[in-house]
Amino acid sequence: MKMNFENYLQINKQTWNNKVAVHVTSDFYDQENFINGKITLPQTDLEALGEVSGKRILHLQCHFGQDSLSLARLGAKVTGIDFSEEAIAKAKELNEKLDLDAEFICCDVYETLQHITEKYDIVYTSYGTIGWLPDIDKWASIIAGALKPKGKLVFFEFHPVIWMYDTDFNEVSYNYFKSDPIYEEETGTYANPLAEIENKTVTWNHSLSEVFQALIKQNITIKNFKEFDYSHYNCLTLTEEVEPGKFRIQKFGNKIPMMYGIVGELKL
Repeated sequence: MKMNFENYLQINKQTWNNKVAVHVTSDFYDQENFINGKITLPQTDLEALGEVSGKRILHLQCHFGQDSLSLARLGAKVTGIDFSEEAIAKAKELNEKLDLDAEFICCDVYETLQHITEKYDIVYTSYGTIGWLPDIDKWASIIAGALKPKGKLVFFEFHPVIWMYDTDFNEVSYNYFKSDPIYEEETGTYANPLAEIENKTVTWNHSLSEVFQALIKQNITIKNFKEFDYSHYNCLTLTEEVEPGKFRIQKFGNKIPMMYGIVGELKL
């Protein structure tokens, strides 16, 4: 039976609010080293971003702000957006604690343009973001609306191929292309599978062609596109670390893509 999840935002927001306290104290987010100066962005992302000092960066779906604040440490003027009140509260707390000048706004990503008053040199968003969004065309329009002419999009995401599989990667359970919302209930979180929290989530799979076409329709030129046969993050099941900071699904090795990155530029 097809189910209607018009209230997906409320369902997902509650789950992400529940996750914040667990994530902040988890080994996954390594908060102690972050507070002591660690830059949390992966090298792939830093290379795609280029020199950020003095640049105005809009970071969409920033969670509790580690990557946003890392960019601020590198000299960028950063605005972070997230829909979780708990995440934004923690991000603001960290910003003050670290004496940085990042700005954090709590809103649905689709409402971003109602909350910002400037255009940005770079829009950055990464890893586990667009699956929470039903409308990629609208997402792309937000990016275009926030960029200066010739401004840059830097987008890294888990590859849609991995979202086709069940949790244990035994069989293809989901459509590669966008279809009905995917509703799941589970306990724990990728940062701590044993955490005693219950999660209800509504997500969507988005193919590469859907993402590319959405950006192209907004006059964003694709300047660079890469696929990767590993993940920076050990957030899936049955993984192995093949090199420091590089994780693969053990049974697949390097046979499937696990991440991709897009660098785009808004046309004049």
